Amino acid sequence: MRFFLFLCLLIVSCNSKENKEKYNHKLYRAVNNKDTAVLDIHINNKRFYGRYEISRYGYGKDSGDVKGDLRGDTLRGDYYYISFGGNWKRIPIALLQKDHKLFLGNGVIGTYFNLPCFVPEVPIEYNNSEFIFEEVTK
Repeated sequence: MRFFLFLCLLIVSCNSKENKEKYNHKLYRAVNNKDTAVLDIHINNKRFYGRYEISRYGYGKDSGDVKGDLRGDTLRGDYYYISFGGNWKRIPIALLQKDHKLFLGNGVIGTYFNLPCFVPEVPIEYNNSEFIFEEVTK
């Protein structure tokens, strides 16, 4: 009887992985003067994850992983990357979806439980975005 119960639980748990929501793959690119950023993400109606790379002209490149949640028209999460100098860093990231573009947000960064995050009392600014991403179509 116990074996049968274990077998049923195993089958149900394996099948539940097949019911996960599908992610859509999107590739975005933004140019600011001579700096270029590429955002290669997988996104559904709740979450996103992927790669983010910033090439700064004459300076170097930051590249790493992004992941987070989709809240309304805003993607909020973390950018965990290795900087041009070779150090790993983690910063919060916020992207506003508007007019089929993604606007990189700028806000005040604080720490909570030793993790960087945007300070909730200060609104994130999207009007003067360093990067405005446009989807790259094939």
